Amino acid sequence: MSESLATVSYIGATILFILSLGGLSHPETSRRGNLYGMIGMALAVLATIFGPRVTSGGYAWIIGSMVVGGSIGIYAARVVKMTQMPELVALMHSLVGLAACLVGFANYIDPAAVANLSHAEKAIHEIEIYVGILIGAVTFSGSIIAFGKLSGKIGGKPLLLPGRHMMNLVGLLIVIYFGWHFMHTESVSAGMVPLIVMTVIALLFGIHMVMAIGGADMPVVVSMLNSYSGWAAAATGFMLNNDLLIVTGALVGSSGAILSYIMCRAMNRNFISVIAGGFGTGGGTPASAPGGEAQPAGEVTAVSAVETAELLREARNVIIVPGYGMAVAQAQHTVYEITQYLREQGINVRFGIHPVAGRMPGHMNVLLAEARVPYDIVMEMDELNADFPDTDVAMVIGANDIVNPAAQEDPNSPIAGMPVLEVWKAKTSIVMKRSMASGYAGVDNPLFYKENNRMLFGDAKKMLEEVFVALKS
Repeated sequence: MSESLATVSYIGATILFILSLGGLSHPETSRRGNLYGMIGMALAVLATIFGPRVTSGGYAWIIGSMVVGGSIGIYAARVVKMTQMPELVALMHSLVGLAACLVGFANYIDPAAVANLSHAEKAIHEIEIYVGILIGAVTFSGSIIAFGKLSGKIGGKPLLLPGRHMMNLVGLLIVIYFGWHFMHTESVSAGMVPLIVMTVIALLFGIHMVMAIGGADMPVVVSMLNSYSGWAAAATGFMLNNDLLIVTGALVGSSGAILSYIMCRAMNRNFISVIAGGFGTGGGTPASAPGGEAQPAGEVTAVSAVETAELLREARNVIIVPGYGMAVAQAQHTVYEITQYLREQGINVRFGIHPVAGRMPGHMNVLLAEARVPYDIVMEMDELNADFPDTDVAMVIGANDIVNPAAQEDPNSPIAGMPVLEVWKAKTSIVMKRSMASGYAGVDNPLFYKENNRMLFGDAKKMLEEVFVALKS
């Protein structure tokens, strides 16, 4: 394939990637967006393999690598559950960062990469290598820690070391100093020392940065690492002088940054405060009162599956708010069956999705789409909040922090000001939980103790199946 034909193929792939992002912006067009992305990536890979930069001797290595990588991808697609998607995404981000680091080092020690460069061009190339490895190392180690937190292998509580901000500042100054030293070395062997020192510091910074972020901020972390992986890919494109990698990396990096901003707004937090140290204990225990021991905020009213079915049967307007508990219980298919039955009875059923519900952006949308819930009844928080006063039943399935009225009623709450779904304004709210444990932010929820609230305790899937049976009987 000639250079011009490869360039045209890259332009076509870039257009398909842009169309893919556009398609993924809405559930109804997401399948088409995925298809555009797959076609664009296939075109980009083929143009690279058969392009002028790959010699015949490299085909065996490339095909072998593709077989190994494709086999791993197929295996992951078959065995990874929907509840494990957040940690899988984090793990994929780590591979992008690792690739940026490896490409950077390989490009630096390759004499052919700088053979025909002027002094100024060589300096720019070395800056690209230094920055590319820096971003890649932060992305790699940070994504590994995010994977550990999302999979439960590392606790969700933020690790806030004394003087952590000073540590980060000192690390940044060291990176800048060694960057200057790297730019003024005369040989590859001498330049490897500052490059390795910077890489180690970047790896440690990635670990420290994500360890300091609490469990409740993990959706922001996922989108943030998505942005980092994009910039790492763009840096790799600069190192390899590959226009497609530069454009694609910039697309991913900028869209991830915008998504991080949206996530932060949805939690009433700014990006800097998340990086400086997020809140969240990892959940599983009641929130502590000022005295240090967990204290109940009132009496709760438990409800049975049969009583829940009766409330739903008598309702005219129902809003369902799914959370991570629904994902864990794999209850989305039962939710769909109940939704379908209620709609057949003429009951208006809609779903309210909070931007940070679950452990990654769009987590609940993907689960509901998997269960074939119609797209037109799945709505964002802003579209539904004004409708809760006219709602007969608001049913919360495994969500906690995103329906916590303390965000509006308690200015001293850690989640004060966070936009939430106002389910307590419905005539009756039903919260499905296994226990009275607090959510991922470790904050007690006054919703549980409100007069119009009912608690349906137990595994979400099991209890919803009982509700469905009671509805049909």
